[in-house]
Amino acid sequence: MRKILFSILLSAVAFPAMAAEPIALRDMGSFHVGGRIVEITGKPVKEVVFTPGGVPAKVDPNGKYQVEQMYVQYFLPQNKKGKLPLLLWHGGGLTAVTYETKPDGQPGWLNYFIRAGWDTYISDAMERGRAGWSSTFKGEAMELPFNDPWERFRIGPIGSWNDDAAKRVTFPGAQFPTDSYPQFMKQGVPRWVTTDDEIVKAYIALVDKVCPCVVLVHSQSGTFGYKVLEARPDKVKALVAVEPTLAGDKNKIASIKGTPILTIIGDNAKDHPRWKNIRNNSVVYAEAFKAAGGDFTFVDLPDAGLKGNSHLMMMDKNSDQIAALIQKWLSDKGLVE
Repeated sequence: MRKILFSILLSAVAFPAMAAEPIALRDMGSFHVGGRIVEITGKPVKEVVFTPGGVPAKVDPNGKYQVEQMYVQYFLPQNKKGKLPLLLWHGGGLTAVTYETKPDGQPGWLNYFIRAGWDTYISDAMERGRAGWSSTFKGEAMELPFNDPWERFRIGPIGSWNDDAAKRVTFPGAQFPTDSYPQFMKQGVPRWVTTDDEIVKAYIALVDKVCPCVVLVHSQSGTFGYKVLEARPDKVKALVAVEPTLAGDKNKIASIKGTPILTIIGDNAKDHPRWKNIRNNSVVYAEAFKAAGGDFTFVDLPDAGLKGNSHLMMMDKNSDQIAALIQKWLSDKGLVE
């Protein structure tokens, strides 16, 4: 590891919450991990004009290709306090931007946990963002229409969307910065529903490279976090699951019960037609985990005094308070120096 000191000077005007002092890093960088080589055969040779008006070039698509890798960035603070690296994994149709600057321009959880002294790793899962996608994926890519996340991610109740921003309705006390909803929608990228096994393989490769560690997952990556924990219980020392869409395999609890788990659920989930079932999956799993002698903390944020949070709580206005709750839990588990 290079012993280089990086100072990131953040403007007090652009980021008032971060104005106290600069972030000092001892190192930062990026890499790709995982993936495999596949061979394509039987395709016709084509002539392709790469630039309009340019000279055609013959392209033979047959050959070996690198596919299914993932992209990772790391930020290592000078004032290291977390005893292990912290890995932040995003949800479906999103990328590591989930944890970077929030849609309203305020600093996200990446900044928070670096400042708290964690060696922090963010990644674009296999198929997303800078990890890239491959023509070898089965099925079609999918994206969410512009209006969909407003209700799906519980910014507003069912039937609350309106194309006129002034007529959109939110849940009472909603913490999501609604004026920045268009900025959030620019984060969306295509995803597939057939690539879970390949995504998990890439995450396992990441864990094998940088862990033991703490893994924080959100939404779709909830199931990936559990599968990686089940595959590498000796390397994932704590799991933080932020509104995971699925919990773990109850038949494998005995092999992972030595790893403490924190699950966090936002507001308006208990009675939501879809989210009440997602939440209940985690409730049932938590009960089974604790019955087996494991350490499982389940937090409904409203019960902890944090109200109005959407599924995108790391982008909500009170995201720092939620991060502080996570930080305290990690400290209580002896993972902070």
